[in-house]
Amino acid sequence: MSLDTLIKLEQATISHPNNVVLSNIDFQVNKGEFIYLIGKTGSGKSTLLKTLYAELPINKGKGQISNVNLVELKNKKVPFLRRKLGIVFQDFQLLTDRSIFDNLAFVLKATGWKKKAEIEKRITEVLEKVGLNYKEYKMPHELSGGEQQRVVIARALLNDPEIILADEPTGNLDPETSEEIIKLLIDISKTGRAVLIATHDYPLINKFPARVVECKDSKLIEYKNTVEIIEEQIQDVLAKDKIESEDPKDD
Repeated sequence: MSLDTLIKLEQATISHPNNVVLSNIDFQVNKGEFIYLIGKTGSGKSTLLKTLYAELPINKGKGQISNVNLVELKNKKVPFLRRKLGIVFQDFQLLTDRSIFDNLAFVLKATGWKKKAEIEKRITEVLEKVGLNYKEYKMPHELSGGEQQRVVIARALLNDPEIILADEPTGNLDPETSEEIIKLLIDISKTGRAVLIATHDYPLINKFPARVVECKDSKLIEYKNTVEIIEEQIQDVLAKDKIESEDPKDD
């Protein structure tokens, strides 16, 4: 794997749990890339992300992420891999009984940080990066949905990961806030990190174009531009309408 390559899957097959979701796929992600992962519900978007952070195994083929061999990875080494990753979930998963500072401090302490001054400094740094200066002592319920998602992104940045994996990070947000989150993730990719975001929000993709990969029919399909994506969606709708119009109705 080259120095610029952070993710590489070769002829990889992934099942969940015994059902093949993705078969014989090849996929490569380099430093600084921002990638949309699209596809219908159940097509394999979340399955692929779970494989990359070692929640699901590769059943056949090869897989490496940040120079870690996913096929040979032992359970005791999974935490080591996840420290190299930043994971952003749709439902935030913040601890509701403690402040934003304590949420972030909890992660740092769990990953080996011990010195109070260094913990405080790092929390200040990541909150500044996501535009939440001076909100470290707010409780999660005191923040808007967009602000909570920024906290989640700050949490993902704590251990300076090479890769950010985001699963529908705008799914619970309004359009304006969604745009702000996408802009933030794009800015993060410009620092050299790879950002892979699973989404079904095609207007966002059209407004902020980048590399697009679709999970479809157990394969990964690459799109050259957003026009191809829009045309694909139109064809799907037309095909569905045709089937429905040909379906005989009861009198």
